[in-house]
Amino acid sequence: MSRLVHGACPLDCPDTCAWQVEVEDGRALRLRARKDHPFTRGALCGKVNRYLDAVHAPDRLTTPLRRTGAKGDGAFQAIDWDEAIGLAAAGIQAAIDRDGPEAVMPYYYAGTLGQVQGWSLGQRLFNHLGSTRMLGTICTAAASAAMAAMTGRPLGPDPEDIEHADLVLVWGANLLTSNMHQWHFVHAAQQRGAHLVCIDPLPTDTAQRCDEHLQILPGTDGALAMGLMRIVLDRGAADEDWLAENAEGWPELRTRLGDWSAERAAGICGIDVAAVEALGARIADTRPTAIRIGLGLQRHGGAGAAIRTILALSAMAGDYRHVGGGGLCMTAGRFDHLTRDLEAPADLPMPPGRTINMSRLAEALTDPDLAPPIRSLVVWDTNPAATVPDQLRARRGLLRDDLHLTVLEQRLTDTALVADVVLPATMQIEHLDIHASYGHHYLALNLPAVEPPEGCLPNTEIFRRLARALGLDHPRLHDTDEELARQFIDTDAARARGITFESLSETGYARIDDVRGTAPHAAGGFATPSGKLRIVCPELADQGLDPVPDYLPPAEAGDPDLAARYPLVLITPATRFFLNSTFNDLAGHRAKAGGPCVYLSAEDAAARGIADGDTVEVANDRGSFTAPAAVHPLARPGIAWAYKVHPTDGIRGANVNATTAVRDADMGGSPTFHDNRVEIALATGATAERDAQAAAAGD
Repeated sequence: MSRLVHGACPLDCPDTCAWQVEVEDGRALRLRARKDHPFTRGALCGKVNRYLDAVHAPDRLTTPLRRTGAKGDGAFQAIDWDEAIGLAAAGIQAAIDRDGPEAVMPYYYAGTLGQVQGWSLGQRLFNHLGSTRMLGTICTAAASAAMAAMTGRPLGPDPEDIEHADLVLVWGANLLTSNMHQWHFVHAAQQRGAHLVCIDPLPTDTAQRCDEHLQILPGTDGALAMGLMRIVLDRGAADEDWLAENAEGWPELRTRLGDWSAERAAGICGIDVAAVEALGARIADTRPTAIRIGLGLQRHGGAGAAIRTILALSAMAGDYRHVGGGGLCMTAGRFDHLTRDLEAPADLPMPPGRTINMSRLAEALTDPDLAPPIRSLVVWDTNPAATVPDQLRARRGLLRDDLHLTVLEQRLTDTALVADVVLPATMQIEHLDIHASYGHHYLALNLPAVEPPEGCLPNTEIFRRLARALGLDHPRLHDTDEELARQFIDTDAARARGITFESLSETGYARIDDVRGTAPHAAGGFATPSGKLRIVCPELADQGLDPVPDYLPPAEAGDPDLAARYPLVLITPATRFFLNSTFNDLAGHRAKAGGPCVYLSAEDAAARGIADGDTVEVANDRGSFTAPAAVHPLARPGIAWAYKVHPTDGIRGANVNATTAVRDADMGGSPTFHDNRVEIALATGATAERDAQAAAAGD
């Protein structure tokens, strides 16, 4: 007889879906989305509805491995866990003995967003050693920093309340691909008569379903927001009362808007003045207006400034007064009062250590002046050989003979293939975890539904064994998974809402607050010292940033001199069937994704003699990759895109990140994946290949 076990999707997505696993005779038969979960609403995305294919896939790692050949040859030998842990610990200890603990670096991110498996014992272990700290920047850093400056922490209106808005701006987000459950509430507003506007350089699926699409140039979001604010101001629609009571810095922003006009904004964004004027008038006249801010627009040099300007637009129009109104980027800050940080318990000694930005891994691993050099790297929940900027340089660093690389993984990813030791990790249905969300207001508990394959261990157990092998016996390094989950929600606020480990074990999920159906910021209520929205942030001047919101141009995309050599801006968005490199090894997902290609406009293709299907080389000074060209009828001239991250042709293959730069955005140390100039040309031999195909077709 089958049974259902509560769980949650572990992947780096704002939707954090609640699911149930149907289990019979110890085997997971199927995965079901929770119909009763107000955000999941009975549907899983195209990536996850076949999650069990990944669990049961034949390429699943089920035994530890040690490298036997030259680094990068991909030759491994199966070993037992004692030997594997011993080798990993020896690599860490050798680095410490030679150059001190800062020669060791942990490298992790959001392969799971679970607090137990992703963000607890691994960080504790390396913090306790005094190793190099990792600054986790690769996804949300600029947005988080911008929101911390303005709102105190990432929060805003409830994403479910967008259905009450009369105007919705979907800004820099392809919801149907990367936040599909949010679309339900956006579409509900549209069905009520709300006008939907997509602001995005790309003709995404979401853009095609909106009533209007402003296809701006990459990285010009801040200019558009400034121009729109000027129109709202000129139409007398600024909510002076709300701003006076609930914001700091409106007079300074009002003065700054004097430098802006619809014409200036349209010129920078590369769109018609009439489109800017019409949207500005619509915002001025429509309450409530909701702005769903995506994370795609923060991947350029002026990312933090752009998000500040968009939040300021919501504030000056008075939308935070209304249910469903205001700017929303992330909801993670809503959990701060309810949950605890598991990475740094107060009673665990943590010697100081230097910090390295994870987005600059290519630089850190190849910098001859870095002292001490990184000699031991331990990677979990991420695949840096495929996903970091300047991929080819990062891979050269990972291939260093003097770098000992330990990788915790579920399959032989690009990074695992260059490892010295590979430690097989469990998958979500096989371990305990607990999940907050950055896209809604529900906490979820993931209970183990089945036993893992023999030879696989949870991340937490791997770190407990590593701690023992290193002679570290502090109790906080050996907490059980259940103890960690309990610590995460051991707060007065959680107890006040009746949220306990026992209650979550019974229900699977719980709502963390009662703000739905309210305007939580109608009277301020931001997480700033004053409770007010900080339009002006004076401390930003100490970072060399403008305290007043304004447009900050992108680095490469806005560089006319570089454009002369590399005239196309390359954007690397998410595909619907992979999550970064996750699932790109599964045949079904690869078939649906359709294989790598580079999309460009008919105008740009014709200028380069490129036809649909031709093999092209995409290149700049950092590197290059090849892929078939796809001429898209709605692509904007000057912009190309290639979805991330398709598998490459082996250990030394290149993907889209061969061309992306190691460069920080203005805030948070965020990377600038979409701020990337390239040239595209027919690959060597492509013309002959095309002629041969034409001849064959003629025969």
